[in-house]
Amino acid sequence: MMNHCKKIPISKRLLCCAELVPPCGTVADVGTDHGYLGIYLLQSGRCARVIAVDLREKPLASARANAAAFGIPIAFPLGGRGPGAKPPKGMACASAHSAPALPAEPHRGSGAERACTGADEGESPNVQTAITGGMEFVLSDGLHNIEPGAFDTLVLAGMGGDLISNILAEAPWLDGGAYSLILQPQSAANDLRRWLGERSWAIERERLVRDGRFLYSVMLVHPGQGRALSPGEQYVSPALRREGDPLYADYLARTRRALELTVRGITKSADPTDLARAAYYQAALEEVASLGTL
Repeated sequence: MMNHCKKIPISKRLLCCAELVPPCGTVADVGTDHGYLGIYLLQSGRCARVIAVDLREKPLASARANAAAFGIPIAFPLGGRGPGAKPPKGMACASAHSAPALPAEPHRGSGAERACTGADEGESPNVQTAITGGMEFVLSDGLHNIEPGAFDTLVLAGMGGDLISNILAEAPWLDGGAYSLILQPQSAANDLRRWLGERSWAIERERLVRDGRFLYSVMLVHPGQGRALSPGEQYVSPALRREGDPLYADYLARTRRALELTVRGITKSADPTDLARAAYYQAALEEVASLGTL
């Protein structure tokens, strides 16, 4: 039964991810951890079904327990099994309602995971209670155990940009589908943007979110219709420049300072292999500096 009184302890960072999810049928949340993003998407009516994916069983168990606490029904793979059937190898599809009980204190994660836009710390904003297909729980390394076409929207949040690009590269079938991707890198965002451009994947929107003392970017990406990005665009994408984000000036200043320190450090190096890197970072710095007087 739905618990109408509990509020989801979802972070500002994940709320920003949720706001970029287009209304759709199924969302795959890879690296689900506590499962709060999927629970929020279902309660808000943003999607009808969530596939919660994680590499380890412990986070999946936590997600199942949280789903049970919020009254989220179990979802089996579409076209697949009834409650009495065994899940295929690699899929952890036990009912959310058979999950172990929640600990006395709810999991709140790190400090950056506790804030929430428009709500007290550790609480979500008010959401609808529209839940239809529920949550499916899949034990998987990236998308290895996810079938092509199983979802409309893919969320990869809270991991490094290099890991995000590796997960996407190992699913070449994404290229031929009409998928929406919500990407939120914790680090190496410039490397991720470069990889997306080299693959001709388009960053349609990019927003910024402050969580604690950190600024994170969240991207809405579609395979195809993109282009290679210049060094400066790999740090400040055209989509971010169009967005009119209130945190844009702060982000631009931080990016410029970081590039200045990088260029200063590399130019002092006696290693000849650093020359090419210095040229790249210098080009990026000049582009970023041209975007405005800070």
